[in-house]
Amino acid sequence: MTTLATGTDTLTRDALTVLQPGFTGTTAPDWLLRRLGEGLASVGLFGRNIATPGQLAALTAQLRAECGDILVAIDEEGGDVTRLEVRTGSSFPGNHALGAVDDLALTRDVASELGRRLAECGVNLNWAPSADVNANPDNPVIGVRSFGADPSLVARHTAAYVEGMQSAGVAACTKHFPGHGDTGVDSHHDMPRIDVGLDVLHARDLAPFRAAIEAGSRAVMSAHILVPALDPDRPATLSRRILTGLLREELGYDGLIVTDGMEMQAISATYGIERGSVLAIAAGADAICVGGGLADDETVTRLRDALVSAVRAGELSEERLADAAARVRELAQWTALPRAAVSSGGAVDTEVGLVAARRAVRVTRGEHTPPVTGPVHVAAFSPVANIAVGDETPWGVAAELERLLPGITTGSYTGPDAGTAALAAAGDRRIVTVVRDEHRHAWMSTALDTLLAARPDTVIVEMGVPQAPPRGAVHIATHGAARVCGLAAAEVIVGG
Repeated sequence: MTTLATGTDTLTRDALTVLQPGFTGTTAPDWLLRRLGEGLASVGLFGRNIATPGQLAALTAQLRAECGDILVAIDEEGGDVTRLEVRTGSSFPGNHALGAVDDLALTRDVASELGRRLAECGVNLNWAPSADVNANPDNPVIGVRSFGADPSLVARHTAAYVEGMQSAGVAACTKHFPGHGDTGVDSHHDMPRIDVGLDVLHARDLAPFRAAIEAGSRAVMSAHILVPALDPDRPATLSRRILTGLLREELGYDGLIVTDGMEMQAISATYGIERGSVLAIAAGADAICVGGGLADDETVTRLRDALVSAVRAGELSEERLADAAARVRELAQWTALPRAAVSSGGAVDTEVGLVAARRAVRVTRGEHTPPVTGPVHVAAFSPVANIAVGDETPWGVAAELERLLPGITTGSYTGPDAGTAALAAAGDRRIVTVVRDEHRHAWMSTALDTLLAARPDTVIVEMGVPQAPPRGAVHIATHGAARVCGLAAAEVIVGG
């Protein structure tokens, strides 16, 4: 491979500065440390990089020893999308639960406490919150990551979340502009398309982003979606009309614009990550996220060289690249400003996530519902996890219920025969069935029909969007699958 940029001249440094790569391992590899010395100014962290809070703090300190004002970013939404607690499940319930409670002070406090924990570990940029209005119930990738389907509710909670997160000195990155809520396709796999008019976009999808901008969101993440009413030719991440014309000029946003992961199929399979990165910077993006699936020095080299070549060929102005790099450095400087300790007028509430999860639970009881006593069988009807959530994070109620009601048995079932299989495994035990987005999975609904026909005393726990009508002896909607949501549901099950 021919390397075009070998020095640390201004152009080369700027090309490195706009990249936000990931890496593997719980310590920084040599190639990453070397790149930090050459101009790289950001990294993205994922579950693969985190073992404990102490280890994470040591990792970020290692990075700062090479680059004192580095941006250390993470995809920590709380709820279903967690990196800090990827192996245990989150201590925070996520956006949909917060929207269900609809207490702005609570949302602000949850974001503040999450931000405090990130800051303690040396993380200063969070790719959150999701400001997407969940307008399409069949959305395969947003769902409980959204505060809800009402634009005004999503807008006010997005603003509260931004304020809470940034009170801890951690920059919020509001996503996925101009709104990923009305899609039936996951941009990790293909190019979603939103076919609505400008009036709908402005009243619905853009409202939360206007609120985030007014609240001072330091970063905004673009979506890999095609919105013909805004630009019929290019997806938002690559669209000058959308990033510069709409976000910068019309909405007046002056912070950092970050792309969603360029390795996602919506971009990599259509434009390629090198061409896509050049087009994104030219369109108005300031930082290129390539952390999720591509995490090596070769990727960084390829993207750096693609940007340098584009400038030299006249396809990308040197001024635009310099402006993007300057915005990255400006945000890094903001995160380094001294701040007072986060407080809600008293002691920090480290249990605020559990408080929120308990308040988000909604219970529908049938007539003559018997209390749950003695050992039960917990049957998880498990859909395929979307890439943003991942399949390494545990979910459900079994672990939390076992602590409160020892002696349970468990099983995970998928497909139209799931109900029959769960009945056979349960024997004469009472059944607690855990589902996720029943309304999106016909097989799941069929399995519940089978189960309830034979065992009408079954307890159902819906840990996705509670779109399907409640049924079962007891129906518990948690509005998310975080660990604390499971604990809140288990408390209801045992408490009657």
